[in-house]
Amino acid sequence: MPGSDPSAEDIKAHVQTYWNDRAETYDDDSHHAIHDTEQREAWLSVLRTLTGEPPQQILDLGCGTGVISLLLAELGHDVTGVDVSTEMLERAKEKARQAEVSPEFYAGDAEDLDEPENEFDLVTGRHLIWTLPTPASAIQEWQRVVRPGGHIALIEGHWDFPEPFEGYEAIHDDLPLYDGRPPAELAAFLAEHGLEAVEYEPLMDSVLWGDEPNYDQYIAVGTVPR
Repeated sequence: MPGSDPSAEDIKAHVQTYWNDRAETYDDDSHHAIHDTEQREAWLSVLRTLTGEPPQQILDLGCGTGVISLLLAELGHDVTGVDVSTEMLERAKEKARQAEVSPEFYAGDAEDLDEPENEFDLVTGRHLIWTLPTPASAIQEWQRVVRPGGHIALIEGHWDFPEPFEGYEAIHDDLPLYDGRPPAELAAFLAEHGLEAVEYEPLMDSVLWGDEPNYDQYIAVGTVPR
């Protein structure tokens, strides 16, 4: 009906269209992709510390063009990448072929996964949770697919720009975590929805992003209860 609030499915369709349209140029930005050896080694160091000894079973949600998925696979982990954008996934698959690593990629909904319970040691997501219409439900779903004692790790930020991103004007008010959140606030949100021992660390090294980040960047990690 005209003037009615969009449904979660309407919002997801909008998000899918937005990221399909962004796919061709997404990797051009140094904040999104890996542009030199120093940046690549910096991200490998972050992910090596996060994951520990390979092989871990890892689900990389909102994987986009596969930046984090490919790095995790390079470290020797068994990686599955999921994204709502089919155009992003096509680029992820091509990059995997060129890098000669073998994550699996498929199109899917981060809030409603086609995965069995207790399948993964770790779920990762980079700049994902702000795009979700029901992030609280998403956290419950991610806990379902992670084995007890496993982890959920979110690389996130808090930008709080005065205007919504171009393309998000129509839906930003329907995304509970739009603009990201300060790290302590996101950590509290994760704990509120079931994760234990939630910790966070800043990711403000300019090498990670290709230049000085102009807003908070961090990683938050919580444990799935046993």
